[in-house]
Amino acid sequence: MTSTTGIHIKTRRPIIGETIELMSSMRFAIAMLAMIAIAAVIGTVMKQSEATSNYINQFGPFWFEVFDKAGLYAVYASWWFMLLMTLLVSSTTLCIVRNAPKMVRDMRSWRENVREQSLLNFPHRLHWRAPLPRAALAQQTAGRLADHGYRVKIVERDHGTLLAAKRGGANKFGYIFAHASIVVICVGALFDSDLPIRFQEWVLGKTPFAGTGLIADVPASHRLGTGNPTFRGNTLIPEGSNSSTALLQRPDGVLIQDLPVTITLKKFTIDFYSTGMPKLFASDVEVVDHASGDKVNAVIEVNKPLLFKGLAIYQSSFEDGGSKLKLKAYPMQGTATTSFDLNGVVGETTPLSDAYTVEWSGFRPFNVENMSANQDGNTDVRTVKQGKSLREQLEAGFDKHTGSAGRGSLSNTLKNVGPSVQYKLRDKTGQAREYQNYMQPMTLDGASVFLAGVRSNPSDPFNYLRIPVDDEHSVRDWMRLRAALADPALRAAAARRYSERAAPQTGDVATVRAQIEASSEKSLSLFAGDGKVGGFVSVSQFLEKVPAEGQQKTAEVFMKILNGSLWELWQVARAKDGLAPAAADESHGRYLLLATNALSDAFFYGAPVYLQLDEFVEVKASVFQVTRSPGKNIVYFGCALLVLGVFSMFYIRERRLWVWIKDDTEHSGGAEALMAMSTQRKTLDFEREYETLKEKLQQSA
Repeated sequence: MTSTTGIHIKTRRPIIGETIELMSSMRFAIAMLAMIAIAAVIGTVMKQSEATSNYINQFGPFWFEVFDKAGLYAVYASWWFMLLMTLLVSSTTLCIVRNAPKMVRDMRSWRENVREQSLLNFPHRLHWRAPLPRAALAQQTAGRLADHGYRVKIVERDHGTLLAAKRGGANKFGYIFAHASIVVICVGALFDSDLPIRFQEWVLGKTPFAGTGLIADVPASHRLGTGNPTFRGNTLIPEGSNSSTALLQRPDGVLIQDLPVTITLKKFTIDFYSTGMPKLFASDVEVVDHASGDKVNAVIEVNKPLLFKGLAIYQSSFEDGGSKLKLKAYPMQGTATTSFDLNGVVGETTPLSDAYTVEWSGFRPFNVENMSANQDGNTDVRTVKQGKSLREQLEAGFDKHTGSAGRGSLSNTLKNVGPSVQYKLRDKTGQAREYQNYMQPMTLDGASVFLAGVRSNPSDPFNYLRIPVDDEHSVRDWMRLRAALADPALRAAAARRYSERAAPQTGDVATVRAQIEASSEKSLSLFAGDGKVGGFVSVSQFLEKVPAEGQQKTAEVFMKILNGSLWELWQVARAKDGLAPAAADESHGRYLLLATNALSDAFFYGAPVYLQLDEFVEVKASVFQVTRSPGKNIVYFGCALLVLGVFSMFYIRERRLWVWIKDDTEHSGGAEALMAMSTQRKTLDFEREYETLKEKLQQSA
């Protein structure tokens, strides 16, 4: 038989007893707590239950598989985390079973078997004589100890009387409560964990839904019933609409959770600071119980949830609920200049052509942007990269002519820059790029520009094309210049105009004009790309063929010709549309500089059209988090036990006191007493209490 403190295990196999001894030891529990803490750190640093594509984009295929096998994408639902929790609960439970009976017995024990001689070995002891008889002194001492908060037991012995006193025995409950709280909290957490949902996936065949369509059409194999004991899901409800389902995000899709109530969003309210930042958002809702028909109206705000029939409905965030958009589409490829209208609804799709479909993913009426430059001098995020343009290859010679679309400081404050629309262009092969266009122009580097953002991966930041604002506060002049650059006939006409203006009027004028015209047309052709990547990348590749000692001078001459040719191309394009020539002043020169940079960047925009938001009708939607957590009250009870346990262990001090009283043989009719006092922790308070008792017990009646 292997014996442990508090329990007895009858077994012929010592390994069982040794295992229980190990699991109920403090070192084992501390090891489990440390491993759970490490797992919690991983679960905090790594986003949990994200879409599989997000993890693949972030870590790559190899590490995605490694982390997936380790269960790091759902740490708190992984088998090894559940095993750690089970071992911790088992260890703590065994610890309580082993030690609680002993502690209870110790609290109830008076330890009256102490001997007079052993009291002399206590460091805190007192010996005094009193004129009272032994019985009277025992009663007097017991009364004084009781007045001081001690419980006293009088034990008569052959040669004297023993008073056993104790105070603060509830200190032992601190140990029991603190350990029991760990068990209670873990059990409550298991009630609210992912295990019930995992059980339905393993046993009932529930699988995540990865398709698209109406929620009502999702098969039952992807749905969880209203009797699901615990869940935490989100539901998006536009104003004036209702929902009776929530979405539970899984790594490879979503599970549809049917709710026992219907939530109707009657009105969504949002207030903003002067900068455009949200200050307050709240939802006026009506919730109806399906079973009883009970109805409740409430306003749900952040940190002010609605509790109804075992459900907690939180205000999570807000989204677009299907805003209606009207946009102007400008061609970004070929020689076409005619724009056309395009309508869309956020959350839906619109055919753009036989090759492309627009997926409207978002609309924001307010955008508060940090308009300050990076402190380290790097380019800001509103940049469409220009490949190996002027910064890397011809920094000195080119920057003074063309500038950089990604350079320069913005203003120094947060600013509301107005509405924006976000969408994806998906081609016939299923490939998509995401775009974000602002409705209103922004002032960057002292110039007004329209920002058109693009990114290839959802995890990447947007890079922005800067289209300068023309005299009509629009993008039409730039679109006109872009189309003219793609038209060989207009480039040839611009080259002729430039040669006529730039050629000297003396000497062989015809030959010089022909040479200048050829150079002008060549520069425009290189910049246009002629079916390949154009802009400054094409120019840089051309200049790489020039010997290094002549690159600087060649670059300066080339840029002078290109700038002059683009000016003439602009005038040719305006004349084609029946417009007067642009005045040759500083403001138009600045415009052409920005337009040239934007033309170079446009080769990386990768869209057949530029969509400019023209009008919109906003439809707001509220995102609610709906939870059912039956283990919450259990966790609260465990937390209360933990507080009581910690308080008991740190603020309640157990004190034991014995007084041995016997007849004073030297003084007839009197008695002598020997007092000893002990505690688990010697503190200043204990010393003060000891001194007080010494003075009080020695006082004469």
